Amino acid sequence: MVFETLAIASGPFLITFRESLEAALIVVIVAAYLNKIGKAALKRYLYMGTAAAIILSVFIGILLYVFYGGLTGVAEKLFEGSAAITATAVLTYMIFWMAKNSHQIKDELHGKIDITITKGNMIGIAVIAFIAVFREGIETVLFLTAVAVQQPLATVIGTVTGFGAVFFLAIFMFKEIYGLNLKSIFKYSSVLLLIFAAGLFGFGVHEYIEAAESYKIDIGFFASSAYDINPPAHADGSYPLLHEKGAIGSVFKALVGYDGNPEWLRVFVYLGYWLVIGLYLIKTYNPQTAPRTRIKNIKRTQ
Repeated sequence: MVFETLAIASGPFLITFRESLEAALIVVIVAAYLNKIGKAALKRYLYMGTAAAIILSVFIGILLYVFYGGLTGVAEKLFEGSAAITATAVLTYMIFWMAKNSHQIKDELHGKIDITITKGNMIGIAVIAFIAVFREGIETVLFLTAVAVQQPLATVIGTVTGFGAVFFLAIFMFKEIYGLNLKSIFKYSSVLLLIFAAGLFGFGVHEYIEAAESYKIDIGFFASSAYDINPPAHADGSYPLLHEKGAIGSVFKALVGYDGNPEWLRVFVYLGYWLVIGLYLIKTYNPQTAPRTRIKNIKRTQ
């Protein structure tokens, strides 16, 4: 049971770690730049905006969770499905946005700070921090809400440990004790996040199928089971290892969205997600794509 909870907590940990790291990176960049230009006293506005964004994000998360707690039946399934699919869409967009724009963040933040200080609008520093951190906070809330409806305890464990890990990393980044390779961190964490996102996408589709069945909507072949490898439960009520509620099956369910008896539509969207998003991820992070293109162009001109 403990191992299963920790395995499930790995998802919330990774999303919290990734999103918090992006927010921390922005705060550290701004704080370091204010120190560099001799405006360290203005960091209080930076911390004000950061604190306000965190508080508001937590408040919205609590509201969503309370709202979910009051839902039952079909409404509950529709909410779970919508939360899961929305989180998948936002998470996927965020990953590729960061992959394409991470190298520009530092210069853009420096430019915004310069303009704000020149105009004498110091509250603008708080606004910059608030918008940057709140964006990451909302993305975190969307994802965690989709997971929390299934595993509240594991979500709390993963979230707290994720925040804690980023807190210490932020201290190291600010003091420049270690030369962190942030590009590699974002690259490999993106792959892991997409694994969770694929499983979350499949779960959302599953909830929509069950909601449709509750409304007597016949989806036909797409709602039928693609396969069923869930072994029957033991006489004492426990489950075999490979059952999706068993010791091994539950871990794979938490990590990669494993299901012992998925619907055909769930299988299609899961594999389709990996086919489309996986290929795009390889293209985005493949450093050899651009050089090869340039070599081909040179040969053509010769």
